[in-house]
This record gives sequence, structure tokens and C-alpha cells, in this order.
Amino acid sequence: MTHQHDHEAADQTPAHHDCGNLFGCGDEKGTGVIREDIKDAAFSKRAADRLLHMDEVEQERMDGFLTARGRLRRQLLRASSFMGALAAVGPQFGNLAQAAESRHPTRAGAPGGNGRVHVVESNKETVRLGVFDATLPPIITVESGDWISFPNTWSHFLNELQPGVPISRLAELRTSNPGRGPHSIIGPIAVKGAEPGDVIEIRYRRLHPVPWGAVFNNPGSLGTGLLPQDFAQGQIKYVDLDLTRMEGKFAPGITIPLSPFQGTLGLAPPDGFFPPLSPGVTSSVPPGPHGGNLDLRELTEGSTLYLPVWQPGALIYTGDSHAVQGDGEISLTALETRMQEVLIQVVLHKQKKFQWPLAETATHWITLGLDKDLNTAMSLAAHNAIDFLSSHTKLTPHDAYALCSIAVSFRVTQVVDIVRGVHAMIPKSLFTGELRGHIAVV
Repeated sequence: MTHQHDHEAADQTPAHHDCGNLFGCGDEKGTGVIREDIKDAAFSKRAADRLLHMDEVEQERMDGFLTARGRLRRQLLRASSFMGALAAVGPQFGNLAQAAESRHPTRAGAPGGNGRVHVVESNKETVRLGVFDATLPPIITVESGDWISFPNTWSHFLNELQPGVPISRLAELRTSNPGRGPHSIIGPIAVKGAEPGDVIEIRYRRLHPVPWGAVFNNPGSLGTGLLPQDFAQGQIKYVDLDLTRMEGKFAPGITIPLSPFQGTLGLAPPDGFFPPLSPGVTSSVPPGPHGGNLDLRELTEGSTLYLPVWQPGALIYTGDSHAVQGDGEISLTALETRMQEVLIQVVLHKQKKFQWPLAETATHWITLGLDKDLNTAMSLAAHNAIDFLSSHTKLTPHDAYALCSIAVSFRVTQVVDIVRGVHAMIPKSLFTGELRGHIAVV
């Protein structure tokens, strides 16, 4: 069940599977890679566009990355007149790879790594119901700077959540899997060289949902959601999504702007922080120092999540795709969906000694507080915001405390995942000139 991409070893495979060719290290049991640096060197912009881009895909969303194996195959068929030229230049790919790596020894600003794109499909070998299982061998091992594409992710309960499925069926699935979350969790994915004390930076590049979503609350007898006693019957509501206008049709006269994100992305948690379901296996429901089920609605395309590493290899897990969510997530769910594609970049930072996750958008730095007690979660978010400000802006802790009171907004992330969350929104606009230029998370 192990699907490893050992890049050093792959360079010594037979020529037809050489990592120096256009298709990188090939394709193994639902995973694959493509060498974008080679593609860029091999083809003119016009030729590359013919090979890679369908008319309906926006250029800015692709950004030079071929992100799903199925899309690659369709586009190659559409570019059949180009295949003769492709075959003719094939023997040159190895030289192009060496030249590209000499020009770009660190891709995308990453310390080490060559920016390969790995494709991890959702199937019975890559997905588990409602757990982070650190006893499994990694699906793949990536290097710092590599990208991971997750095409066609599964909905809740191993893809059983589909339009038309009643709430009674979802409640049955939840009760028949005690201790587990409803999430379809992809993982683990190892990061080469990651050790406890390091930080994994996750850059969200593409989050593209399918054209439907569902919001539901379980029957009150399950005790889930904020107000189970007041909404005892349970309900599921399916919502059509207009992906061109990026809005959901909730009810006549009511449309919801979409803001897709992954509700769950995290690393293997620290030993002893959660009671395990079995050794090395923890529920996907509560978030913690490892990230996980943060349900942080700001983690949309273009955002970044920084996660402290607690176990060797870091071990990345993701799932729980959302089309949109309100802070609090009070009924139990966001607008749950599947993703046509999730594309992230993984960057390793050595020995930064973070204790809690931290997020960043174009406009804010975001510190988190997580605890079963909402007041404690609020205090943790405040302490983390004060620590960030005093360590990154040279403010005294007292001044950082004052600045948080007048300029930082504290929001309830969610209250339905056993561990409650609060996040502090620190506006980047507060800082100008030379000081602003010197503020970096890692």
C-alpha cells in the first residue's frame, strides 16, 4: 500500500521511466508527477499553450501547472497534431531537466526541492473515514517546494454524501462509526527531511468545487451542532452552485457568495494530545496544534497555513471540502462539497519551533486558539497574537496587548468540533514602510 516517489532512486530507473522526461517520475497507483520546468524549456509559449490549456480554463488559475492526470490526457488528445513534435524532442528532456535545475536550484522560493507536481487521487487506498492514521505507510513522499494536486476529492462518509441522500442515512453512518469523523481524509503524505520542531508551510493555489453542496444538522439524539435540543428532527439541504458566478442558490431570492476552502488540513498530531482511537490513530474531528479540522474560512486560494511538525515526516492529511462557511459553523456543517481539484505547495522550514498553527492571507496574519473551553481558546488566540506582534514588530508585550485591543479582531472559528476555535485577524495595513517589509512569518 506504500506509493513512494523516491526522486534520487527514480533517476536510476530505465530510460522509459526516467525522471528527466516530461512526465517526471511517472504514475503509481493513483499518484503521478509532471516536470513543469522541463515543459517550459522544451516548448515555446504558443506550443505549451496548445498542449496544456483548454479554452474554458482561466490562464491565471493554471499558472503554468498541469494539475490533474485526466486533464493531461484529454489535452494531449486534443493536441494530437502536436504529438510528432513531442516525440521528436523527447530525447532532449534529460538535458533540459539538468539545464532547468541549474537555473532554478530552489523552485518557488523553497529551500531545496525542484517543484515537482504530484497527483494524489481519492480511492480506497488513499482515503480513510474520519481519522488521521499515522500507522499507514505514506502514499507519497514529497520534497520541500513540491506541489500536490488532489483531483476529484471525496465527500463525507467515503463519498456517500451525494445529492438526494437523506439525513437519516448520514446519521446512520455517523452512529455506526463511533469515534470517527464524517470526513473522507486523504493521507498520510510524508515530507522528506521533516522533523519535530520544523514548520510546514502550505500554500493554497487552487480550490475548485463541484457544482453542488450540502448543509445539514444531525438529529438531536446525536448531540452534534450548537443547538441539538432545539433542532431535534435533523435536516439536510442541498444547494446548487453556479461556478461561473461563484454563488450558491440557497432559496428563492437568497444567493450565497462562494469562498471554497478545505475545512481539514493538518499533520500527524503530537503524542498524547488527543486520546487515540488506537495507537497512532486519532479522530479527524477535533483540531489542535497539528492543525486538522480548523474550519478556518480564510484559508481560500492564495492563502497560506503554517503548521508545526510533531512527528517524523510531518505526515499531511486533508479532506472536508467546503464551498463556503460562516464563522461559528453552528449547525455542524459548512456548505459541504467535493473538490474537482485541490492544489497546494508544501515548503519545509527547519527548526522554527512553532507551538500552534498560524495563517496568512493577502491582508491579514491570523493566529489561532483552540480548546474545549471557548474562553481558553480566546485567551490562547490573544496570547498567540501578542507573541506574534512582539516578536515580529519589536513592540513590547504591553504595547502588543494594547494594539490587539484597538486594531485586531477576534472571531469564533467554529464551536462544533469538540475543540472550539478562535482566530485573531491582524491587519497587515497597520504596518508601513521598512517595518512592513521586515515582517515575515518564517
